[in-house]
Amino acid sequence: MSHTSRVLDCPPDRVFAVLADGWLFPAWVVGASRMRDVGDQWPHVGGKLHHSFGVWPAVLNDETTVLQWDAPHRFVIQPKGWPLGEARVAVEVEPHERGCIVHLHEHAVTGPGALIPVWLLDIGLHLRNIETLRRLAHLAEGGAGGTHLVEAAEPTVEDRKNAEFPKRSLFARVASVLVVAVPVVAVARKLSR
Repeated sequence: MSHTSRVLDCPPDRVFAVLADGWLFPAWVVGASRMRDVGDQWPHVGGKLHHSFGVWPAVLNDETTVLQWDAPHRFVIQPKGWPLGEARVAVEVEPHERGCIVHLHEHAVTGPGALIPVWLLDIGLHLRNIETLRRLAHLAEGGAGGTHLVEAAEPTVEDRKNAEFPKRSLFARVASVLVVAVPVVAVARKLSR
């Protein structure tokens, strides 16, 4: 699972005000290129964003679903990005002397992305999420989502239930080793001839 953190010069409420505004999603998520619709339930559990990812004209339409909304502490979503697969992303925010520290945890859960060895996938995710947190910082520090949550975005009891990160199955672990091992062995054999 990829872990990336950043200290922001704003209180946690400002971060969650940005997260609560689904229309801001493509402004802070690297790879998201446009927002098509924000479901009525957003940011509550089961709420959906209908977005596109990629660079025009090569964009794919998909969605992101809220699994946990515990503002101003934790936000868990499951973005879809087929044909790449789905990920589980947790945004955790803690108070800090400068404002707050935001931790971003991301893990591929289905599709081809889940077959890539964790250590290899984590490198790419970490680099991407450095920029994601930079963008989120600019928005939250600048007050893009407002200074506090609107009443409709206050978490409910259902929203606060913990969303777990699934463990990789034995099949996924073996497949991820084979994804790297087979090409490496093939290249080694070719070079030894």
